[in-house]
Amino acid sequence: MILAHAFGKRYDLPIPLYLFVIGGAVVVIASFLLVVPRSKRAEEERPTDPVDGTYVRGLQPIAGVLATAFLGFLIWGGFAGSQEVAENMIDTWFWILVWIAMPLTVAVIGDWTQPVNPYAFLSKVADSDRARGALLGTHEPLRWPDWLGWWPAVVLFFLAACGELIYNLDTTVPQTAALILLTYAVFTVLMSFLFGDTWLRKGELFSVLFDTWGRLGYFRFGAPGRRGFAGGLEVGFARQVSRAAFVLLMLLNVNFDGLLSTPQWQVDVLRNLPHPYDLPGADQHYFNTLAFAGLALSMAVILVLFATASGFAGRHGESSLASFTGLLPSLIPIAFGYLFAHNLEYVLVNGQLMLPLIGNPPGLSNWPIHLFYPFNDSYEVDNSFLPSSFYWYASLFIIVAVHVYAVVIAHRHLRRLGETRSLELRSEYPWLVAMVGYTCLSLWLLAQPLTEETSTTSGAPPVHVVVQTHSWE
Repeated sequence: MILAHAFGKRYDLPIPLYLFVIGGAVVVIASFLLVVPRSKRAEEERPTDPVDGTYVRGLQPIAGVLATAFLGFLIWGGFAGSQEVAENMIDTWFWILVWIAMPLTVAVIGDWTQPVNPYAFLSKVADSDRARGALLGTHEPLRWPDWLGWWPAVVLFFLAACGELIYNLDTTVPQTAALILLTYAVFTVLMSFLFGDTWLRKGELFSVLFDTWGRLGYFRFGAPGRRGFAGGLEVGFARQVSRAAFVLLMLLNVNFDGLLSTPQWQVDVLRNLPHPYDLPGADQHYFNTLAFAGLALSMAVILVLFATASGFAGRHGESSLASFTGLLPSLIPIAFGYLFAHNLEYVLVNGQLMLPLIGNPPGLSNWPIHLFYPFNDSYEVDNSFLPSSFYWYASLFIIVAVHVYAVVIAHRHLRRLGETRSLELRSEYPWLVAMVGYTCLSLWLLAQPLTEETSTTSGAPPVHVVVQTHSWE
């Protein structure tokens, strides 16, 4: 069995966990105390509602055709090839490289993916005035309703996240994965044909996702914003509930993944569900889905309250939505940090599966191409080439670092809104409390799979567990 998101073996923390959590909180507070006295009030104009949406680049036919052909090949392999997860490339390619590794690279480099995104290419090709004129009698695309906003991307993200975190025993079956990718390709073509490039800017999941992650990256590739890390975040996000919901899901996706990995959730919660044996597995799936939605709503309410308190303390005169969306860019580094910390071992270990799969992507026994080592079945995944302590310390560093950076981004935003130095400082305290609390929560979730014992709510003796989720066999 290949390791999953959680640590593969127990690792004894060098000091008690509570000291790590408190230490992380202290570092965030200290960073705030260092930043505030050194900064002067900016004479910039108050931020306005920005023109938001995925930056659509021109059609690049060669890269687009090759990417779409590769997607078609993977879909064919999913239907016709081996149905063993570790023997068919489609699962490793999508769920490890596209869904996790690619966002990590985009958040560092910038959104380099659009030319090789087959769904973006299909969207641009389907956005044809001539085809609309022939079939619909008008060259103009349908109007995208204002109320629709980014909700299609939100729904698609939620479904994909549930497919990864909750229904992964089904979605990782190669035929199912192929059917999902094929269905989404057809759906993307239809929506682009009807709504034009608005679908690409606000609806197409991967374009919206990578564009949002890319705002944290160093290069802009023509998109609005200055060159440099987090330069794209200076553009800001639209003051719409749907846009805020999408960014929140980016953050909560990895938080919920961490929650599912904890022994407390596996033992204390899931084992105490009512009637756990009526529908084996199904009850847990439905419960986890509702829990994910409930967590998203609860976290949204909490963060909006803190943002509202920040605006009220600073007398910004803005609505709760405007206060929250203004601070929304400060959550992107945190989302990246937790995505990195939670998936570092998962990507480095399970990503090795791509090597033998290159030699036989569909996993067919009669595959005619035979490549040399390590691109053949003689390669074995090394799941212990780095010690667990490395992953822990790397994760600890990145979690604390991104929270510190989030405090800096929030400080820069609130500095522009404060009419006086006193009001500026007052507006920062509520959001600082939220950042400190989130730091503690992130470090706690990160460390829970490392713990060996957890007690059940029924008072039974401690249960020894080592959690592994999303296993790849």
